[in-house]
Amino acid sequence: MQSNILAFVLGTSLLQQRAELPEIEWAWSLLLLGIAIGLFRYCQLVIPVTISRIVFWLLFMGIGFFWAAAMAHWRLADSLPHEWERKDIQVIGVVASMPQKDDRSMRFQFDIERVITEGAIVPKKIALSWYKDGQAGLDQKVLPVIKAGERWQVTVRLKQLHGTMNPHGFDYEVWALERNIRATGYVRSSAENQRLHPLVQRPNYWIEHIREEIQQRFSVSLTDKIYAGVLKTLATGDQHAIPRDQWQMFTRTGTNHLMAISGLHITMISSMVFACVFWLWRWNTYFALRLPARRAAVMAGLVVAFSYAVLSGFAIPAQRAFCMLAVVAIALWRGHHTSATRVLAWALFWVALLDPWASIAPGFWLSFGAITIIMLVTVGRIGKAHWLRDWLRIQWAITLGLIPLLLVLFQQLSLVSPIANAIAIPVVSLIVVPLTLLATIPMFDFMLLLAHDVLSIVMQLLQFLSSMPNAVWQQHVPPMWTIAVAIAGVLWLLLPGSFWLGFFAGFPARWLGVIALLPVFLAQPPQPKAGELWLTVLDVGQGLAVVARTEHHALLFDTGPGYGETDSGSRIIVPFLRGEGIRQLDILIVSHADSDHSGGALSVLEAIPTKRLLSSLRSHHPIQQASPHKEQCRAGQFWQWDGVYFELLHPLEQDYGNPHRTINANSCVLKITSDHGSVLLPADIEGKDEQALLARVSDKLPATVLVAPHHGSHTSSTTAFVQRVNPSLTIFTMGYQNRYGHPRETVMARYYNSGSQLLRSDRDGAIVLRFADDGWSVASWRKLHRRYWQHSRVE
Repeated sequence: MQSNILAFVLGTSLLQQRAELPEIEWAWSLLLLGIAIGLFRYCQLVIPVTISRIVFWLLFMGIGFFWAAAMAHWRLADSLPHEWERKDIQVIGVVASMPQKDDRSMRFQFDIERVITEGAIVPKKIALSWYKDGQAGLDQKVLPVIKAGERWQVTVRLKQLHGTMNPHGFDYEVWALERNIRATGYVRSSAENQRLHPLVQRPNYWIEHIREEIQQRFSVSLTDKIYAGVLKTLATGDQHAIPRDQWQMFTRTGTNHLMAISGLHITMISSMVFACVFWLWRWNTYFALRLPARRAAVMAGLVVAFSYAVLSGFAIPAQRAFCMLAVVAIALWRGHHTSATRVLAWALFWVALLDPWASIAPGFWLSFGAITIIMLVTVGRIGKAHWLRDWLRIQWAITLGLIPLLLVLFQQLSLVSPIANAIAIPVVSLIVVPLTLLATIPMFDFMLLLAHDVLSIVMQLLQFLSSMPNAVWQQHVPPMWTIAVAIAGVLWLLLPGSFWLGFFAGFPARWLGVIALLPVFLAQPPQPKAGELWLTVLDVGQGLAVVARTEHHALLFDTGPGYGETDSGSRIIVPFLRGEGIRQLDILIVSHADSDHSGGALSVLEAIPTKRLLSSLRSHHPIQQASPHKEQCRAGQFWQWDGVYFELLHPLEQDYGNPHRTINANSCVLKITSDHGSVLLPADIEGKDEQALLARVSDKLPATVLVAPHHGSHTSSTTAFVQRVNPSLTIFTMGYQNRYGHPRETVMARYYNSGSQLLRSDRDGAIVLRFADDGWSVASWRKLHRRYWQHSRVE
């Protein structure tokens, strides 16, 4: 049965790799399923068992595939029509999640109950933002108090789901699909916005309301406590409560899995409750005669596990842990023995059945990978090891076994993780989590301070380990063949043998596993050759970020926008640079101070060593202060890397002294020229500056590829400028359905009429350019990495 379950899960995973959904005709699907089952029964009688097993395995894989396809069709059918984007729609619904607040706005999920605006069509679940201080065109100065479970009437403006698409980047669209969020938008200022009911009486809203109340009580009890966010997360699973610097520390020490409600926590709490109930039940004759102590303990442990999993939001680690505990509980209740592999297989089945998109999430692979490794080194081994030796063996195995997954998913792994986890896991799971959960009961609030004191000791250790200079190994994304070889090597290394004596004891030639691990570190991704220019125009929404690479050098032109508490530097640019194997930047150019071009710079400077900063920023700007080697952009600066020529064309040095010039007017303009083609990056210059360039360096303006000035604004791309540059390809960078109306139709027509090919980041994602072999090529990341859930319509 385990192999059939694996086939089902494989079927659900295969669907997630498709560019388009298969058309499903339900009658034919049911008919084919019936025929397949009939053929299987017939084959059992007339052909060998091995072949019949293969037929059955293929049948289960097909069932998994079509189950995932049916779920995808059902969810994608609930969508926002294009004609209702960016229009005011009045709706009534329920706040379905705890609002996430910052200085400018709050965000929450909203379940639509009724659409008031006549003719409007709105999906059942949407994600909303409520802004203040003039954000998103609103004039509201104070945000209302909103709580989970409340029914509200609001006027909203929505758009279809659309996320940025970049190599090595986060796919927001599948994240939202998995959570059944089918549109995003914001609340419009309106006198008719009002609360209709304080708490809608439905279980899912009760749970969210309880989670929010717990967080509020924790905030009161832990006022001014530095790790209050961690305890909130351990109680409710809300990872937004943890500050960014603390998350970085957990990541550097490999303990971030502990700072959320994980399968380990659920299993530990369930086991504690099981042991307590089992011991107490046996002492009460009345209860023991009516229900065996083992069954009572099983029931109590499972109820607690389910309650904790639900309180956490039922993420994949919680799903996996609860499903495994449920399988074990059923076996114990019935008095049957069940193997560890069967428990894991059934947990895998239920997770994939309830969430066919689970295999896309990194947590799925890390969660099931970790439990598989633990089973590999503990189940079926002869003899009983000392508990300390067993614990160290498990820590060693998990650290080693997850190396391939961590490198392919995150391009980094913590070198101090074994030490950090060996101390943090028992303290957090056995002391901090139980105390925190007890504190969720109002009469036990005092437990929080004790939990915080214990946690503080652990955090001091983690802070020390995180501050070590080589705490984290970071590298490029390994080629996929090296991952397969590395996994085989890990399995070989973890074969039975002596833990204390290393690889050379026990099973012969275990040291060969080390050799199998080497390619994952040593195999390098493709790199430009001498004279070649590789250019990637990243999709950062409404903004600009361009990475230029030669054989031995890398340059970043602009860093995209900020997104409140985060920015495109940490979310998009740094993962791209790390995934491509770019360990340092030779030059970072920040063209001007507008946040859509400079918003990610500080994150880039913090994460990636940068030799030199060129910008038009004022000397007191925080980005200038963060870089020790900085210069102003000045027309005439040039350098040559590996046969590729770089030159700044704008602004002039005297332009900085003119107080009447706008920020856009002083944008750095860069021309990159190779033997195979050229690129012009004019940032946000406008018509007057284009005329100045035409008068001063007209001979240097022609380019093979142009990134359109100012995102295609009507104030730029004058006819004379377009004709002089005469690009073969023009790239427009902008956010989907942006409020500025970029790019303007008249501007696009101007380039189109000149014979230029047009690409735009909101439709095409990241644009990948290669200047090599006496020519150039271009590819769109949305086409290269097309998946059925990705938004493609842009008008």
